[in-house]
Amino acid sequence: MDRMYINSAILNEEIPRDSYLCHVPAIKYLINNKSISFSSNVTFFVGENGTGKSTLLEAIAVAYGFNAEGGTKNFNFSTNKTHSELCEYLTISKSRYAKDGFFLRAESFYNFATNVDELDLSGNYGGKSLHNQSHGESFLSLVQNRFGGKGMYILDEPEAALSPTRLLSLIAEIDALVKQDSQFIIATHSPILMTFPRSTIYQFTESGIEMVDYKQTEHYQLSRSFLENPEKMLHYLLGD
Repeated sequence: MDRMYINSAILNEEIPRDSYLCHVPAIKYLINNKSISFSSNVTFFVGENGTGKSTLLEAIAVAYGFNAEGGTKNFNFSTNKTHSELCEYLTISKSRYAKDGFFLRAESFYNFATNVDELDLSGNYGGKSLHNQSHGESFLSLVQNRFGGKGMYILDEPEAALSPTRLLSLIAEIDALVKQDSQFIIATHSPILMTFPRSTIYQFTESGIEMVDYKQTEHYQLSRSFLENPEKMLHYLLGD
């Protein structure tokens, strides 16, 4: 895909200095650099909790037009306003318009599934209530039945409900959708998911945001060290 549905997220207004956002590492980076760009079909945001990856991802999704709690641009349910005001300071640069799109949030997926039932839209999601499936089944059912291609898909920690086997299935689904001219921005902790080929990985740290290769990520390095010698790691952690 030569032209991205989202080329960049640009900080177009100054964030008030007394805002808590100014203390979030990723937002400090954005304040200094003014934008973050997207040039791959799949971009990952990775890093420790508290570095701002989900805050930035959510702001990009809302600035693009998605409901803050997830869904398509047509969903407007809200159970509790918890999203930050960062979206108010962002402008989304686009090369073209997507025909489909979805913002998937693991933490508010239950609320989304409830809204689907209330609107009697289960037929669009595999013909079965998302609540009547396991958490992992409902996630994959959503991707398989609702994501139609030529779309902009923003996913926040989709691995939360998925086993390693299901994560491999998700990788295959993402690949099929990329081949149908789709773009993904994904915040994840999964070293399995971030192996997706030809993707861009932005690592979020206390120092800001940097583009890294897969094997440079803390997730890969820690997972490899643990799996190669779990006894040594557990001895260090537990002191046994």
